[in-house]
Amino acid sequence: MPGDYQNTHCASVEVAGPAETAYAFMADGMNQNHWALGSMNRRALGDNVFVGTSSFSGAEVYVKLVGHRDLLMVDYYIGPGPDALQPLVEARIKPGLALGIGVDHSVIALTIWRWLDATQAEWELHYHIWRTEIYLIKSAIERGL
Repeated sequence: MPGDYQNTHCASVEVAGPAETAYAFMADGMNQNHWALGSMNRRALGDNVFVGTSSFSGAEVYVKLVGHRDLLMVDYYIGPGPDALQPLVEARIKPGLALGIGVDHSVIALTIWRWLDATQAEWELHYHIWRTEIYLIKSAIERGL
């Protein structure tokens, strides 16, 4: 695994779409069906809580999204049950104008924090998952999903 990623994995991508579009996509828990390989076949449970099935273990994974529209950020609380959620994933969107790439583009940075009982094998797998998921996000937004 390149680099020293003991605590986080981060990936970013430029998206052909304005920051508000990218934020709206990332803040919608049902949109994770298009990119979150660790929690597919999403079902909404209410109060911005969702449950899906891991593509890797088959286990149910619960996710609560907390959006911060003014900051263009989304926090994702993840866990094995609705009462066992940890703030482990975050997305931040930067407007293209601020980065010199124009108002019709933006950059999404996605970070996952290592969870307490992650084995080294699980953590190494997430390094690769993260780099795949960021491109799934890009393609979904650019296709207008």
